[in-house]
Amino acid sequence: MKDKKIILGIVDDHQIVIDGLKSLLHGHDQFDVVIECTQPLEMNSLIEKRPIDILLTDVMMPGLNGAELSKLVHQQFPEIKILALSMSGQGDLVNQMIDDADISGYVLKNIGKQELVKALEKISAGGIYFSEEVLHEMSRASEMKKENEEAHLTAREIEIIQLIEKELSNKQIAEQLFLSERTIETHRKNIFRKTNTSSVIGLVKYAYEHKLI
Repeated sequence: MKDKKIILGIVDDHQIVIDGLKSLLHGHDQFDVVIECTQPLEMNSLIEKRPIDILLTDVMMPGLNGAELSKLVHQQFPEIKILALSMSGQGDLVNQMIDDADISGYVLKNIGKQELVKALEKISAGGIYFSEEVLHEMSRASEMKKENEEAHLTAREIEIIQLIEKELSNKQIAEQLFLSERTIETHRKNIFRKTNTSSVIGLVKYAYEHKLI
């Protein structure tokens, strides 16, 4: 008796990526790609016609990105396991996709045949698989979130940081927020203290690293 095949669907807005993934799986007969699609908006209707076990989805796609698609697929077909593929392991996005779509894995597009097969086999067996680089970015994103929470930046302070990044002066920020310059100056002092920075460049760097901008 032959082992049950693992039925796959692949969605990526670049056909060459789909062809590349299929090429990597060539010779591994336990996998059967029954859906390939370059239009993420069509994916759910295709799955309705042809059930799959695992969906491999690109993350950055026009019209409907991988996070949004994964959430929709998870809501409509909760039994389908999802493996996300991306050029970079954006930790905050990975964590969002875990929370919103309960994805089973996330790997980078520079993945080799051996790792792809390992990821799919592990996910098919009920496990999870995240590339080492992705795990590192997830950990880093969690640390950044913790640092933001510990900094206790208020919504107003974050708003001011965003205006500082746009190179607005204290006077311009005060006018835009209908506050006095003295109030803005106080906010700036508190912001520098909380973020442990001492210059605008340092503050902007902190803001980008902590996804405040």
